[in-house]
This record gives sequence, structure tokens and C-alpha cells, in this order.
Amino acid sequence: METNQLLYLSRADVEEVGLEMVTIIELLGDAFREKGAGRVEMPPKPGIHTQPDAFIHAMPAYIPALHSAGIKWVSGYPENQKRGLPYISGLLILNDDETGLPYAVMDCTWITAYRTAGASALSAKYLARPESEVVGILACGVQGRTNLEALAVLFPVKRVYAYDIVPEVQQQYIEEMSAKLDLEIVGVDNPKQAVVESDLVITSGPILEQPEPAIEQGWLQPGAFASAVDFDSYWQPAAMAQMDKISTDDHDQFFYYRSVGYFQSTPDPYADLGELAAGLKPGREGENERTLAINLGLAIDDMAVAPEIFRRAKERGIGNWLPL
Repeated sequence: METNQLLYLSRADVEEVGLEMVTIIELLGDAFREKGAGRVEMPPKPGIHTQPDAFIHAMPAYIPALHSAGIKWVSGYPENQKRGLPYISGLLILNDDETGLPYAVMDCTWITAYRTAGASALSAKYLARPESEVVGILACGVQGRTNLEALAVLFPVKRVYAYDIVPEVQQQYIEEMSAKLDLEIVGVDNPKQAVVESDLVITSGPILEQPEPAIEQGWLQPGAFASAVDFDSYWQPAAMAQMDKISTDDHDQFFYYRSVGYFQSTPDPYADLGELAAGLKPGREGENERTLAINLGLAIDDMAVAPEIFRRAKERGIGNWLPL
């Protein structure tokens, strides 16, 4: 490892590397098995909040088995979409685990989008029926795209029901994702139509402390799995109460968020993704179980993926070397 310079990767550089979703899911599997075994260091993420429902978080983590140490400085601003700016943005720094010196700085927008989706798919691996083939997408933004791509890696997806509150966004999603994944994607007029016939459901609207949830009790069919990428913003309390199993990616962070106002009506998770990946707690145990993953986004997700992006970028000559 060079000691007097670091590699800077812009958003375009990270996208040019084009790390495959199947690899992302495999790397996340490695990281969560290490977490389940108690072999990662990941302090709670501190944050600042300059506007309602907006955040800027610091996310450090160390995964010894992957020799991955670093931090992500990431923001989420829901109103950015009206400005033509990304909801999620930020930078990620990797440090050498022998010397502590930084060796890479990279944009984290693409990484956040894809590792979040990879975590949904990894949760579904343990909690969904393996023959699941119908997907419901509620909110046709970045996460609606990447989550569908991730689910299509692990499941025999044949049909997708897509819903967005903005019809033009929904139609663009249908055109782009049907061409990209060669799937039948059907636009629907309301959230219920995207849920009731689906085996796998993804909700990915803005994360709101005081949401007005749309999904009602009984919409999610017995045997279905859902991933609430937007915390509990789409799910009414009665719908949550119907779940046979709710998982999260980290118990401590879940209860921290509850302490500051989120998840006030959400049942306690029975397991986290590390416990599922390490085999410490069972995943799906019955054909008719309703299951839900509420992944909050962890620093180990990023530290699982970023070193491989760095390795491939260095190998291919992508990015710019900067002096320390």
C-alpha cells in the first residue's frame, strides 16, 4: 500500500468500476457473518440535522477479516429531489488497517444505493420463500431500481408491480427497468395494487419521523416478504403487528432510532441480519409466515464493498492519485 498518496474516485469513477450486484451481495454476506460472530467494530453512527427529516451521519467501521477500515460521511435530504440533486450524497474514506493512513476517498452515492439493495436481498435470502417471483415496488426512485436488481439476482422474478406518487416517475421506471432486466413491469394506480399479489415487496420513499403510512393490515399476503428501506414510513401499525418475523440489521441502532422518535408502533425485531447470516437465529420457518426486514444502513455495508471498488479501480487505472 502506498503511504504518500491516496486514490480519489468520483461518482463517475465508482460507477465506471461497475461492481456486480451478485458480488455486492456476497461481500455483504461475508460482512454480516463476521458481525454475527462478534468480529466487527462498528460504533453507533453520530449525526447532525440541519433540516427536518434530513441528516448528515458519520459511519465508521472495521472488519478485520476483510482488512477494511474507514468511515462514510453521508447525507440524506428529501427536498433535494425538487432541486435536481440526489437525496443521498457523501464521501467514503478507507484507511490502511496496519498504518492508519488513508489510501482512498470516493463518492458514496452509488455505493449507498447498491449496498442498501444488497442488504435487502440478503435479508430476503433468509426470510423470503425461494420460489418468490412477483415483486411490488413502492416508490420508483433509486432504491426502487437497485432493490429490484438485487432481488432479481437471488429470486426467479417474473412480474413486477410498480407504484409511485408521480406518474411520470413511475412510467420512466417501467420503461428503464423492463429494458434493463427483461421483466414484465406493470404500473399500478395505488399502493394496495403493488402489495396484495406480491411475494416480495420493497418500500423506499423518504424516511420520515412522522409518516402517513399507506399499507394496511391484510395487504401483505401470507408467505410474503417485505423490505422497508424507508424505515416504517409506508407501514401502518396494524400491518406491522401482522408480521410473524421482523428483522433489522442492528439491534442497537434500531433502539437508538426508537429513542429519538422513530418506530414508535413497530414491534421489536426478533433478529438482526448478522444473527441470520451466522445461523444464530432461524430465518423463515413456515410457508405462510409474513416477514419484514427493516435495515437501517450500516457502516459495515460500505466497508464490505468499498475495498473491492478500490482494488478494481486501481487495477484498471480509474481515478486520480492525490498526494497526502
